Amino acid sequence: MAEASRNEKYTGPYAAQQERYDRLFGGARAKARDFSEATGNPADLPEDLVRSRETVPGGWAHALPLARGETLRALNTHGTPGVSLLFYNAKDRSERFNAGDTVKIQWNARLARGRVLFSDMGRVLASITDDSFGHNDALTGGSTPASNEERYGDATLRNTRDNFILLASKNGLDKRDVAPCLTLFAPVGVDGEGRFIWEGEGPAPGDYVDLRAELDLLVFVSNAPHPFAPGDYAPRDIDLIVWTSPPPAADDFCRTATEEAVRGFENNARYLAALGEE
Repeated sequence: MAEASRNEKYTGPYAAQQERYDRLFGGARAKARDFSEATGNPADLPEDLVRSRETVPGGWAHALPLARGETLRALNTHGTPGVSLLFYNAKDRSERFNAGDTVKIQWNARLARGRVLFSDMGRVLASITDDSFGHNDALTGGSTPASNEERYGDATLRNTRDNFILLASKNGLDKRDVAPCLTLFAPVGVDGEGRFIWEGEGPAPGDYVDLRAELDLLVFVSNAPHPFAPGDYAPRDIDLIVWTSPPPAADDFCRTATEEAVRGFENNARYLAALGEE
């Protein structure tokens, strides 16, 4: 569903549902804070803040731990159209990223700066604290052998589904644990017929997204093009930078952007208190 502007009343086919949502939740969606502008953080982070740097070649994948309070910067060094991620609670890997709830709870399918990533337990796994591109897809999922066959005529090309299954097998999981993913740098929209489409030019070299861990995480990253990405199959290197970000303030924009996010962090607080990690 295409999102109406903040000052325009939605009149599309789901207008009745939106009116009911706003009535039940007191217009929380309309009151959501606007964080569409990137913060202007420098692309070059001070080395004393950086814990690790990894380069993931085009088509390949990588798994990495991310401690609570650390930030993962996905740096799209060459403008690759799509980088897919999965997130697991490192202390209980049965808890993982829930794409459907992340979109539904925040009433927003175009995930960008200021939004958070919910788990299937109603907790916040990560926050999007900065985003120079501003359009990340949690609706259509990553590439598969079937999508590569349809798009490029070659099912043997490396793809996100197989990449995630391989990473799962190396980390005590299996293909049943591979849930729908988040794909960064993927401007997916919906046309008038309700079909998913690729909008615009895609990312430019140097675009980046910062994801701050709100729990200890295991993160899977697949550097394979989005299934709707235009052009030939030509994924290029991306860089993953893990750095120590500042502790969030009481009015942190991700934690206070919506009432739903506030409740998610309340769930985090109860969980961490039970673990003795307040």
